[in-house]
Amino acid sequence: MKKTLLYILCCLLSLNTYARTITVGKTAAVNCIQQALRMANNGDTIRILAGIYREKGLVIRKPVVLIGQDYPVIDGENQYEVMAVKADSVTIAGFRVINSGVSSLNDYAGIKIYNSKKVTIRDNILSNNFFGIYTQLGSNCTILNNQITGCAKNEQQSGNGIHCWKSDSMLIEQNQVKGHRDGIYFEFVTHSLISNNKVARNLRYGLHFMFSNNDSYLNNEFEQNGAGVAVMFSHHVTMTNNLFSQNWGDAAYGILLKEISDSRIEKNRFKENTMALFLEGSNRITIQKNSFQRNGWAMKIQASCVDINVTNNNFLGNTFDVGTNGSLVLNTFQQNYWDKYEGYDLDRNNKGDIPYRPVSMYAVIVERNPTAMILFRSFMTTLFDKTEKLIPSLTPENLKDNAPLMKPLKL
Repeated sequence: MKKTLLYILCCLLSLNTYARTITVGKTAAVNCIQQALRMANNGDTIRILAGIYREKGLVIRKPVVLIGQDYPVIDGENQYEVMAVKADSVTIAGFRVINSGVSSLNDYAGIKIYNSKKVTIRDNILSNNFFGIYTQLGSNCTILNNQITGCAKNEQQSGNGIHCWKSDSMLIEQNQVKGHRDGIYFEFVTHSLISNNKVARNLRYGLHFMFSNNDSYLNNEFEQNGAGVAVMFSHHVTMTNNLFSQNWGDAAYGILLKEISDSRIEKNRFKENTMALFLEGSNRITIQKNSFQRNGWAMKIQASCVDINVTNNNFLGNTFDVGTNGSLVLNTFQQNYWDKYEGYDLDRNNKGDIPYRPVSMYAVIVERNPTAMILFRSFMTTLFDKTEKLIPSLTPENLKDNAPLMKPLKL
């Protein structure tokens, strides 16, 4: 008899641990999300029906799953942080998160993760928030397939679309971000992946890296942002199969690299940017199998860069192929295709028999005196460049491709 009672008690206890679903709706038994969070046990699912919910700042302190049905609206009323996650293993999916507060002291966000791990934010629509999705001290979190739209008019009154600070092993994938200060911002973030995102029309950078090491960004599109992508003070960053397009302006880049080391830029497309690639204070960078097409400057490598290896790239229709601000060059250009190359290939090995010097005399003059750009396409500048190729004087002697390709690569 005692054994039977003990068995029944164990069964009842095990049944009590099963996860349950709590439904929230204006006509349901529970009509408030905060009430559902108080009722929920660890591992429960809270299903929120369509409607508008003004909860004055939701705080999630338990490992639960919040699922929106038909995109219920969570409204911060331009005063609050809309949703705050302060627990591990939380999932938020299927919501329209709008109107967070704006503050110069607090980084209000549509959804903010505080010191948590294994949090998933997916399939949400966020609009008119100060910061879109913000991760602070997060680990192994996933931000997937969200539409994040800001209404930024100036940098001081706007935050970033996806902001990660002091986080590790983050996955940022298949998001659409526009209208913020920076589309995606990483600071002190390690071992993370940014892939298949579309980032456009942000005020400053599409992607901004600071002090973030051992990260990769792959297969993203960065279009019409204020200055494309900036990667600063980081090492072991991999940049592959991305599109950098139509980033125009006085200080606009496809990619800006500052104080970067031991990184790779491969199989990217740089199309119609003021400056496709700018490198300063960077070391041991491999740049290969990229396409530079119809940019103002395809590449600027400052004299502070060392061991930059530029190999097997296509340079097509750029105003200037390469620029630099010094005469000492400690970098390598090898086997690239340059559409301005006028050499010959007598042995028919698809490599030019004479070197190509991608830095034109006029590019050097413009680097030193920007106002000289007014003479661009004049007969005098053409004459200068032709003379410089015959008798080099201003351009760096050892900045040359000794084996330029005669045909463009199929990239």
